[in-house]
Amino acid sequence: MALQPLIHNSTARRMAKTILNGFRSYFADYLNSTLTAKARFEKADWHGVSQANVERLELYKDKVAQTVQYLEVVTNKDIANLILWGEAKKAYTQLVFNFPNFEIAETFFNSVFSDIHDHDKISDDIIYVISSQLIEAPEAEYSIFVRYEGENFRDTFQRILEEAEFSLPMEDLSLDLDCIMNVFNQEIAPHLKGAPETIKFDLLESTFYRSKAAYMVGRLIDGDQTFPMALVILNNEQGALYVDTALFNADELSVVFSFTQNHFMVDAPLPYQYALFLKNLVPNKLNYEIYNALGFPKHAKTEFYRQLVGHLKNSNDEFVVAPGIKGMVMTVFTLPSYNIVFKIIKDKFAPPKEVTHQIVREKYRLVSRHDRIGRMADTQEFDNLVFPLSRFSDELITELQKVASSQIEIRDDKILIKHLYTERYMTPLNIFLESANDVEIRGAMEEYGNCIKQLAAANIFPGDMPLKNFGVTRHGRVVFYDYDEIATLTDCNFRRIPQARTEQEEMQSGTWYTVGPDDIFPEEFRLFFSGNIKARKMFEEIHSELYDVTFWTDLQEQIRDGYVVDVFPYRRAKRFDRGKSSQLEVFAD
Repeated sequence: MALQPLIHNSTARRMAKTILNGFRSYFADYLNSTLTAKARFEKADWHGVSQANVERLELYKDKVAQTVQYLEVVTNKDIANLILWGEAKKAYTQLVFNFPNFEIAETFFNSVFSDIHDHDKISDDIIYVISSQLIEAPEAEYSIFVRYEGENFRDTFQRILEEAEFSLPMEDLSLDLDCIMNVFNQEIAPHLKGAPETIKFDLLESTFYRSKAAYMVGRLIDGDQTFPMALVILNNEQGALYVDTALFNADELSVVFSFTQNHFMVDAPLPYQYALFLKNLVPNKLNYEIYNALGFPKHAKTEFYRQLVGHLKNSNDEFVVAPGIKGMVMTVFTLPSYNIVFKIIKDKFAPPKEVTHQIVREKYRLVSRHDRIGRMADTQEFDNLVFPLSRFSDELITELQKVASSQIEIRDDKILIKHLYTERYMTPLNIFLESANDVEIRGAMEEYGNCIKQLAAANIFPGDMPLKNFGVTRHGRVVFYDYDEIATLTDCNFRRIPQARTEQEEMQSGTWYTVGPDDIFPEEFRLFFSGNIKARKMFEEIHSELYDVTFWTDLQEQIRDGYVVDVFPYRRAKRFDRGKSSQLEVFAD
């Protein structure tokens, strides 16, 4: 983009500078938050990790609100003037030209505008529907990674570990190197074409922190071949670190950066350079997924919206009611050519549902702040999203008018949806089982039970556990995605069903005992299979303890004692054999 003359409107320039100052303040605090991740990891401050994630999410909202207040002063409260905003955007574009993190800065501008105006005021003349700059591979790419070369691969890995940013020593560096080289020799060495001295190891300068692990992420370059690389570092909580596994596979790394995992804490002052680097390692990931993983959920929403707009321009199929059993709280629709589902809260909920719109929104907000441990789908929340009416099937329009009329508004050739959530599409577990063979059913039931157990270990009770509320990913993993009855496990009251005192009590249609709002009876979990006898029998063979009250109360006690679950987004078999184990481990399998 060629430089343009300065905008003459002094108020517009002050607006642009005010918003940019707000962004700079946000980004500085954001980076400081990520820089403290190393200290939390080395101190094994796992509760602090969780709190820092919540605070970082709140930071963005707080900085936007603060910037709006400053704008009211700068403009003498004339912040509703759309012409003025158009001029302010032009001035802002000049200010962020060649800015190292311009894409995040533009999204911040959008957020400030959206905090003041409804979505129907949005146009590319006023905000950045399309970015003002192209994201291209930067000339200074080397600024984000360190390059290692040498004739001996073991020595190279040793240098990588010795030069890492950690203050704590390695527990047993020699054992770590033995384990890494064993995987390397099995998975990578047979595929190398060049001589050892020609192989390049590029390690991203900043370490990725999440939950109890630190990830050193990079790549191996062998001529025209590139292999992803991640060394997973854990704290033994006795003053030393160790390598838990080494990943050299794009699919394995894709799970690490999955939409079912929390955002990383990573010092990424040049986000788009990190995004480009990671995109080459996990090419199946879309831009918005990568920005989400990097800890920029607001910009991820921007990228998602741009992708959606682009897809609509290059497709012609209609949005339709999503296949499967209709929900009691949400109405769900999808676009067959697009792997996303759109969820709208219904106007009314049929008994026995006793939630409200606000409660449902709070449940989804809980998930966004909680460690999803690879078992809960990430959601993106949108207000006042506009779609072309012609792309909605007649059946879908009828359905929306019937169950969610308060949430839609038809304006000429557009339909405005006032509030919705988006999620990655997964095959509902009940539908998956309909065409599954015995081996697939057994695998799905093992996954289903593991999902419930692992959510529980992370202090989450799904609440509503029918098969239709769980999905199967392309990696075959079972993930929970229906959050309207989700609860903190330690807030639940697990009970056994009392014995009937008389024959009359036993034969009556209703319960003969009182049930409180937080009461849960694990014996009733068998009902969730809805007549799928084969699935139920397999589930009971593998996970019968889930029907036992003691399983749940023991877990509650452990969580109340302060235990934080160990989360591993890779298969148990990938873990190096060091004689270490944890009582509450969560693996990708």
